[in-house]
Amino acid sequence: MRISLPAAFVAAVLLLDAFLHLFWLVRPAADPRALSLAVLDFDTPFTARVLVPLIVVLTVAALSTIAVSVGRGGRLAKAVTLALGAGLLARAELGLAWAFGLGTDTGTPFYRLNLLLYTPLCVALAFATGAVLMRAPSWERVTGVMNREEESGVRRTRGVPR
Repeated sequence: MRISLPAAFVAAVLLLDAFLHLFWLVRPAADPRALSLAVLDFDTPFTARVLVPLIVVLTVAALSTIAVSVGRGGRLAKAVTLALGAGLLARAELGLAWAFGLGTDTGTPFYRLNLLLYTPLCVALAFATGAVLMRAPSWERVTGVMNREEESGVRRTRGVPR
């Protein structure tokens, strides 16, 4: 099966983000505090203890999205992809609040990055993740295996045979 365009978009962005975190792990910024303030709007260490879990989570989310797109991974992949979509929507909502100046200084690099990059990207990724979940092939279509009712030709409506 082919990977859908929305899944490829989501996975590419997540893997790019994972690569950026890996880059910061291997080659730390000259001024980690300035990078932290620009990217997150608060001071946090860019250490292996912080970056490695982020790299793993981003990679797992990307692979789960691809798996759902091609009908693999089962419920776990769908749950991970659903959690990703929910997280992206939450981040997009926070980004909109920050875009209106709530809780952040409008003169900072973070404000501009949030307004021009983070929030629009989170909105687009959330919609793409939703499209992946909505278009996900069902187990029956992927495997050709039907449930017992379909095999026997009996169709039920609200638990009553027709």
